[in-house]
Amino acid sequence: MKGPVITVVGGGLAGSEAAWQAARMGVSVHLYEMRPKCSSEVHKTGRLAELVCSNSLGTDRPDKAPGILKEDLRTLGSLIMQCADRFRVPAGQALAVDREMFSRAVTDALESRPEITIHREEVEKMPPEPVVVATGPVTSPAFSRVLLNLLGRDHLYFYDAVSPIISGETIDRLAVFAASRYEDGEGDYLNCPLTLQQYQEFREALRQAERVPYTVSEPRRFFEGCVPVEELAERGEETLRYGPMKPVGLRDPKTGKVPYAVVQLRSENREKTMYSPVGFQTRLLWGEQRRVFRMLPGLSHASFFRYGVMHRNIFIHSPSHLLPSLQQIDRRGRWFAGQMVGVEGYLESTAAGLVAGVNAALYARGLAPLLFPRETAVGALLDYVSSHEGPEFQPMNINFGLFPAETQGENGGRSKVERHRRIALRSRQGIEKVRRELERLIPELSMEECRT
Repeated sequence: MKGPVITVVGGGLAGSEAAWQAARMGVSVHLYEMRPKCSSEVHKTGRLAELVCSNSLGTDRPDKAPGILKEDLRTLGSLIMQCADRFRVPAGQALAVDREMFSRAVTDALESRPEITIHREEVEKMPPEPVVVATGPVTSPAFSRVLLNLLGRDHLYFYDAVSPIISGETIDRLAVFAASRYEDGEGDYLNCPLTLQQYQEFREALRQAERVPYTVSEPRRFFEGCVPVEELAERGEETLRYGPMKPVGLRDPKTGKVPYAVVQLRSENREKTMYSPVGFQTRLLWGEQRRVFRMLPGLSHASFFRYGVMHRNIFIHSPSHLLPSLQQIDRRGRWFAGQMVGVEGYLESTAAGLVAGVNAALYARGLAPLLFPRETAVGALLDYVSSHEGPEFQPMNINFGLFPAETQGENGGRSKVERHRRIALRSRQGIEKVRRELERLIPELSMEECRT
């Protein structure tokens, strides 16, 4: 390759985004992805940007924090957002995607860029700089040891889980009803209504069901957005009803009443042949998943395309190691990106990949890193992972608490809705400035969209 070159390790959402951003800035990229030669406990294919958990990327409302982050990414030409928008499936106010078509589109887009060379092999030592490390929360044991030796301290960690996927044709449509919460959308979810007795029996079955044992002896740390459903059942009688089984905003047309509890099934693809229960991450044994989940109304004869699994995620203590540019403090030619920097969520990982890819490309071209204002959703995330000072650093989704507070005068008399709209406006204004600055630095910047 001629001209500036960078290496990206990892072909998940963050690594794919980093490679795309660097390529459209005219930088050659060596992208390393170990799959399909070597796989992980959660991946099923060799495609880039494979979604291993839910197929939902969260709410797309522009006045919500995740929606603001999506708009930031769209403004900056994110490949992941382009493919997600193109292959979205009905999910009410959420942006959900056909996971197979989505990952295939990302793979095709990256393979079609002449600036990108994809290497299908495992990396067992740190590549030469400049390099973006985006190996994800299920980094291979070999590369985990590399990171441990380089960073000089043990990884932090938390346990994550995925939900099962059910065959749509095996769902009893007479026992469920189609509806979105608060009648938003066009009935994008199939809803399994439970009576008080059914809920109590289901919760008790979850509590008693046999689980996959943990493989290591260490404290169990769960990210609160991905706590296994059986763990929630242990926390209290009403925990599930106020969590993934909340019936609020859902009325069963057969009875005209709000059920005692509800399990929502979200379509996994455009053809609606696959569905997953929302919020039903689990580490139950596969046979137990069949037995317990078939207790739900409409799922008595359910066939499973994929069972839920638990896996151990890793992430680094980013406040000790990273600058807001996601550069390593003591190695300015090395960036980290994705969930391993302490962000949680598909698009949060994508945002970290975008920042690392942009700044690695600028470095390769002899330019200073691009700084993102804290008023933007991207900048708020970067500030958290690089500057957190609390007693314990844990992975974080984008939320309004990460944005800088308004001054007393600005906040006076505003409702929460108005404050959130103000935050969204500031983010749009800030990210537009970032986009214009990037175009000034790289006049030949390719704004080419993914057309695969």
